[in-house]
Order: sequence, then structure tokens, then C-alpha cells
Amino acid sequence: MTTQLTEQDIDRIVEMAWEDRTPFDAIEMQFGVNESQVIEIMRKEMKASSFRMWRKRVTGRGTKHAALRTDDVNRHRCSRQRSISNNKISKR
Repeated sequence: MTTQLTEQDIDRIVEMAWEDRTPFDAIEMQFGVNESQVIEIMRKEMKASSFRMWRKRVTGRGTKHAALRTDDVNRHRCSRQRSISNNKISKR
């Protein structure tokens, strides 16, 4: 990876990757980590069975890939996300 990620950054990347509505593009915009790097992080940070379950769930999922999203999905987080994760970074 080109950037040095803190433990807090890695935790947030895992959290965002686990969320069904957060596209990989949002992770890349915020952390500079592309989809294949997110997959590497998830493989490293999760138990093997959890990683397999996550990969099965997100493979081909339209909401994880902005280009595959339907027009009715116009945001990548739930309305309560900020209060849940205390994420202070604005999503544009």
C-alpha cells in the first residue's frame, strides 16, 4: 500500500467494508485504498471464516460498487451512521 494506515484507519476501513451500503469508492476516496487493497486488509484482519462470509456477501453486490448501483441508492450510509461510528469526516 502506498499510504501508511493507522490502526484506527484500518478499523474504520474494516467497518466501512462490512457495511452493505458503503461502496469501495467511498473507502478509496477517504483512505486512498482501492478495492483489492481493502480485500487484502479484510483477509488479514478477519478470521478466515468471517472473511469468506464477507466475500460471498459482497461479491457482485450492487451497493458495494458505485457503478452497479441503481438510481434509488443515493447515499452510502444510514442516517444514524455518524452517531453509531462517531465518524467526523463529511461524506460528499
